[in-house]
Amino acid sequence: MTLGHFIYIPGILLLGVVIGYVLGGRAAAVGAEDAQARDRRRAAREARRKARTADTPSADE
Repeated sequence: MTLGHFIYIPGILLLGVVIGYVLGGRAAAVGAEDAQARDRRRAAREARRKARTADTPSADE
């Protein structure tokens, strides 16, 4: 192996680690946004369900 390989191979490995870190961070951010959106939809669905049951007269009345 030449001296260039001792510089090139670790450089490419480091570049791969940096690219993976950036792409992983973006994926984590997108995943967090999706989870928040899912939680908001769930809360809205539960609020609609509670409002619907509150508007419906009970059988006791």
